[in-house]
Amino acid sequence: MIKITIYIDVIFLENLIMNTIILYATAIILKIKPKMIRVVFSSIIGSIYSIITYITEIQIYTSVILKLVLAIIMVYIAFNPQNLKKMWKQVAIFYLTSFVFGGVALYLIYFIKPQDALIKNGIYVGDYVLKSIMLGAVVGFIVIKISIKIIKTKITAKDMYCMLKIKINGKTIETKTMIDTGNLVKEPITNTPVVIVESSLLYEVLPKEILNNLDNILGGDLSNIPEEIQNQYINRLRCIPFSSLGKQNGMLVGLKVDGVEVESEEDRKFFDNVIVAIYDKSLTKRGEYRALIGIEMV
Repeated sequence: MIKITIYIDVIFLENLIMNTIILYATAIILKIKPKMIRVVFSSIIGSIYSIITYITEIQIYTSVILKLVLAIIMVYIAFNPQNLKKMWKQVAIFYLTSFVFGGVALYLIYFIKPQDALIKNGIYVGDYVLKSIMLGAVVGFIVIKISIKIIKTKITAKDMYCMLKIKINGKTIETKTMIDTGNLVKEPITNTPVVIVESSLLYEVLPKEILNNLDNILGGDLSNIPEEIQNQYINRLRCIPFSSLGKQNGMLVGLKVDGVEVESEEDRKFFDNVIVAIYDKSLTKRGEYRALIGIEMV
């Protein structure tokens, strides 16, 4: 009979590393930028639970309900979700990531078949376990990224639209916008995100002297714009280069606005550092939408 010496600090370290990797992978999938201290603290909580699960014989510590409670606590500590809908979404992605990572690591342990591997209360320990965990994390992350990429290519038309509110000079206009995965337009100097909007939508909130002279503004000619309007808007105007909208290379007049609000079925976000690029034609023939936003704003 082979005797195996198990060290509690090894179990703690293995689970700390795995929990941290899973939480960061979850954050990447959800496009969250978590604080390192919150992720580490959350990982420590999960590692302590693993040690208790390993050393105790009480069945309550391995119950499904307690594991769900643990996942909620870890997600809340790591990501601090602002509402229940976000929290459940983050818990679901956390579990999905855990299952993928754990499945790959389990397969690697089965494939390697280390002689000194031991399982107790669902926890594997042994010399090869940490190596399998690390390799499993890498493979699991690749699997998840590829799966997400495949899923994104199958997004339905309904998912590609949302509502957009633009706030300028105390006024607000609302329009349907398309989420353009190819729209990576940004203001080149400050890297500020850009929303592309049809000019006809902006006549209620911007002077017609600006909207009727977009080409002249791009050429540096402001002679057709009254001085009082120039004084009000000159510091907010930008030139935005782009490579789409029917042109290989072109320029749009951009305007720094007070803010935009993006509302989708899942969430509502407000951005106060956004430039609206003014497009002097229609984006669609039937008017299905009148603005374009990048996927990073959703």
